[in-house]
Amino acid sequence: MSMTRREILQTLPGLSAVLLPGLAIAEGASAQTDSLPSKAWTFDELKVDTSPNGDEFRAVLKGKLATGELLEVHETMLPPGAMPHPPHHHVHSEMWLVREGTVEFNVEGKKKNIGPGGVAFVASNEEHGITNVGKTQAKYFVVAIGPDAGK
Repeated sequence: MSMTRREILQTLPGLSAVLLPGLAIAEGASAQTDSLPSKAWTFDELKVDTSPNGDEFRAVLKGKLATGELLEVHETMLPPGAMPHPPHHHVHSEMWLVREGTVEFNVEGKKKNIGPGGVAFVASNEEHGITNVGKTQAKYFVVAIGPDAGK
């Protein structure tokens, strides 16, 4: 069975509720394997934190994979006109999966607007930023992988 990128992205909230949260809540490594254990929670069980500027952040998972990479996944909700932080760069790579709203993705000064079902990727050490350029809240997942993911 083949699925479009949009169909795959539309399943993320359900998949994250079943697969990814199990890794998040059990942050850290198990004594036996030193990697993230398998487990599952519903999306609603993931704690929501709110920043002073109104951003909401929901941690999904954070830890080391059995293959050695550090992985961190979270969902962010940005109010219209907001950005989570100024453009920056870091060693790990990141991928954004947009669920709702319209965001401007900026990498090395090149900007592109993406909406629901849109995907963006930034390679290690490239300056990047994201801003909600829509009139409604924007929700997106961030998948960070690399030596400093989650720091």
